[in-house]
Amino acid sequence: MGQLNSIDLPEHGSRLKADASADKPSKSLWWLWVLVIVGIVVGVWYFRGGRTPSEAANPSAAPATPGRGRGGPGSPGMGNFSVPVVAAAAQKGDLPVYFNGLGTVTAFNTVTVRSRVDGQLVNVAFREGQFVHEGDLLAQVDPRPFEVQLEQAQGQLTKDQAQRKDAEVNLERYKLLFKEGVIPQQQLDTQAALVGQFDGAIKSDQSQIDNAKLLLTYSRITAPISGRVGLRLVDSGNIVHANDTNGIVVITQLQPIAVLFSLPQDELPQVSAKLRSGIQLNVEAYDREDTTKIAAGKLLTIDNQIDPTTGTYKLKSIFNNSDNALFPNQFVNVHLLVDTMHNLIIVPASAIQRGPQGTYVYAVGGDNTVKIRTVTVALATANSVGLSGGVNTGDVVVVDGQDKLQDGSKVTPTMAGGGNGANGGARAAGGALPRTPANPNAPPAYKAPRAQAGGSRR
Repeated sequence: MGQLNSIDLPEHGSRLKADASADKPSKSLWWLWVLVIVGIVVGVWYFRGGRTPSEAANPSAAPATPGRGRGGPGSPGMGNFSVPVVAAAAQKGDLPVYFNGLGTVTAFNTVTVRSRVDGQLVNVAFREGQFVHEGDLLAQVDPRPFEVQLEQAQGQLTKDQAQRKDAEVNLERYKLLFKEGVIPQQQLDTQAALVGQFDGAIKSDQSQIDNAKLLLTYSRITAPISGRVGLRLVDSGNIVHANDTNGIVVITQLQPIAVLFSLPQDELPQVSAKLRSGIQLNVEAYDREDTTKIAAGKLLTIDNQIDPTTGTYKLKSIFNNSDNALFPNQFVNVHLLVDTMHNLIIVPASAIQRGPQGTYVYAVGGDNTVKIRTVTVALATANSVGLSGGVNTGDVVVVDGQDKLQDGSKVTPTMAGGGNGANGGARAAGGALPRTPANPNAPPAYKAPRAQAGGSRR
């Protein structure tokens, strides 16, 4: 046993050493793979973060400039990098001066139609929402009770007329008898008074006839004004009364229609001066978002006092409303055209920038570099700005992409599509800069890249 143990122990120890030596290469290989993976990740990050998308797609086009990093346009190391921007040409023109206020559409006339007689409603002749004219039949109250009253009054008139005739004949006889001295003066006077009583009765009968005819007319309920009828308030078959509060239907006049709106009291002198001089001011009504024009009208009058709680005054305008676009109690944004400024340099409002140096724009030069120009704003509207200095007619200014620019930055301009007050003659997006005095040597047409799927359209 002692020999066996002495022989086995060395063999067991050598086997343990061999296993340990076999594990060492595998552990070293594991750390090597970790280092390789980390190196790949760092390389991918550097490749994607340190290069622009165009250089990543075309590595041979990227200049091997040392120290190239993620700096902004115009920073050292950027080479000939060009910033894509949207530009527009400044134009000379006129800009209107508007006073804007909040308004409410108000009908000139609103009538609640009620019955003027008591009776049963036997006919409703209108449809809800129908446009009616003055005098059109709206409803019919049972006319038979008034026809009976008319016949009674006419019968009483006939009776009184016959009695008066008899009294008048007797009066003529009494006059002859009085001349012959047969009857006294008192009897003659009594007969004359009887004739006068019948005259009064006949007039009373005639008034009863007229009243019955009037009630018969009132049994036909007609439209007092022209306009649009609302929802029916009483159904046929109900008993209506002259003192009913709800009425039968409401008629609202829609043509023409008025708009009441308010303006700050500081703007009152200019508006009042225009009205006193006899100038008719134009008014435009826009929707709640103040983007879509609904109707155009004229300023009618100004209220006679200023509201001390709000510091505003009310104005009333009139609209023909031939297309019924305005509706009573509708909320609208009102634009009152007060004046027009002429011969201004007009640029889009998005071109105006503000900074420590004041108000400025980025003007694109002939070599497609931008320069900062300080401008003087004479009039600003929602979409356009009128300038009195700093930019000339035909100068091209940047309207989108200014956040990437500095003075002297290279740009790739795309002219803004469509036309507005500032760039009505500009070419569609994707065109080249126009040949203007500021850009006599325009480069070839720049073709804008197609937008990627899912990207936002300008």
